[in-house]
Amino acid sequence: MGSRLQKLRNDFPALVFARLTAWSFKINRMASGLITKTVWKASGIRFGSGCDFYGIPITQRVYNSSIEIGNNCRFRSSPSSNLIGLNRKCTIATHKQGAQIKIGNRCGLSGAVIGCSELITIDDDVLFGANSLVTDFDWHVVNPKERHLSGRSKSKPVHIKRNVWLGYGAVVLKGVTIGENSVITANSVVVTNIPANVIAGGNPAKVIKEIEV
Repeated sequence: MGSRLQKLRNDFPALVFARLTAWSFKINRMASGLITKTVWKASGIRFGSGCDFYGIPITQRVYNSSIEIGNNCRFRSSPSSNLIGLNRKCTIATHKQGAQIKIGNRCGLSGAVIGCSELITIDDDVLFGANSLVTDFDWHVVNPKERHLSGRSKSKPVHIKRNVWLGYGAVVLKGVTIGENSVITANSVVVTNIPANVIAGGNPAKVIKEIEV
């Protein structure tokens, strides 16, 4: 008994700090959710029930484009919400009229950026590792004389299928489909299709091994 009391005394500051931190997270989550949902409704972003927000994400919906988000998704935009090290807020944005972003149910985003000029489809249960990026266009053209004309850059749809995990800092570029259950390793750059049930990584990302399902 004495030993347990001594441990409690020794750990009391850590216990108090943990309780205060938990309350701070709860208040932050409630406030962030209220603000974000209000902004999303006002800007015409459609979303389901049960979504959680840790910090306020950056969102942009261009006129005559659509952003649809499913149920029970999590958006971590506060650096303290993911201790692997977030260096930015979640950003979800359409960049042209007619663009469509579709995010399924139970997806988790940590400082992730989704930039869409045509079509990005995210199926259910996809995990976006900290500071990952998914985009379906080049943002700028290759021709140096026209490079400042970002609106003319080419786009191709992106499809990330069910239960994919994008590792820390992973980048998924235009025209890519990633098969269900696959894992993209940290800091990889995906420029070609990745099949289902594999681990892929590198720059450019290639299949490393299969996953037993």
